[in-house]
Amino acid sequence: MILSYSIIIQQSNLRLPLQIILKTVGTKNAHIKTPNDITTTFWIIRIRSFNTTKLKLNFLSLSIELMPAQQGYDRAITVFSPDGRLYQVEYAIETVKRGTIALGIKTNDGIIFAADERPRKLQIIEDPQKLFKIDQHIGIAAAGYIPDARNQVDDARFFSQSSKLVYDESVSVETVAKHIADQCQHYTQYAGARPIGVALIIGGIDQNGNSLFLTDPSGTYVPYNAVAIGADSDKVTEFLIKNYKQNMTLEESKILAVASITMVSENTQSYEHITISEIKSDTKQFNIINKNEIPKLVESAKEKYKTEKI
Repeated sequence: MILSYSIIIQQSNLRLPLQIILKTVGTKNAHIKTPNDITTTFWIIRIRSFNTTKLKLNFLSLSIELMPAQQGYDRAITVFSPDGRLYQVEYAIETVKRGTIALGIKTNDGIIFAADERPRKLQIIEDPQKLFKIDQHIGIAAAGYIPDARNQVDDARFFSQSSKLVYDESVSVETVAKHIADQCQHYTQYAGARPIGVALIIGGIDQNGNSLFLTDPSGTYVPYNAVAIGADSDKVTEFLIKNYKQNMTLEESKILAVASITMVSENTQSYEHITISEIKSDTKQFNIINKNEIPKLVESAKEKYKTEKI
């Protein structure tokens, strides 16, 4: 593993040949020579080397111990690293990538959500754990740290109902997406709190038509026609790019969603881990697809996308 180290040494009228000896754990010493004439007040050293967690620098009579460059910056959410990164936010995004796959598809006929639940052995499965109803016309699919998703879903439900009482009309999908993204952004700038460890796909039907948005721990929200989050999302995204069409029917969208999950799923013997929900454009009602329909969709997916590894 290559580690990066940075040090700024302040000197006072030193005009000496300088040499740094890098002493590493379990490796031989390495030598880096600097120019003979040092005239600057601050001297910046950047080192990339060694599979180690700690370096010790001997600078003439000066002895300094260094840790990898990100350490110190990844412990506080409110501190940017020298290269302009918020490590805690990046770690939260990595948490999303470790979650099982979830995806959303927008078509002219409605919105499809699908997720890979992967239940434990002997687990009682009654309701989906990664698909949520926010309002009659809005749903969510989640990937990452699901307890965080439940908290955000509760907040989104309260926001949606409050907006309905205040304005006497259903809240728009984008307004809910922006509200959730704002909550995520708040947790990137206050000390004593960690970032939200989940990404959400928010979709629904409102006065603006069919909408699908993605929010992530950084606080961004982006509209999509089709999007996948979680483990192997890059592979599923490539599959969606290849096969997605705006004029697909809801049934075709379900088959595409099932094919996407089956393609990257570890469980090829059963289909209980696949959950699907839909919002039809004509009814504007969020519904969970009956589990009995999943095997038929899987067979249709295998037949339609038989050239793919499903």
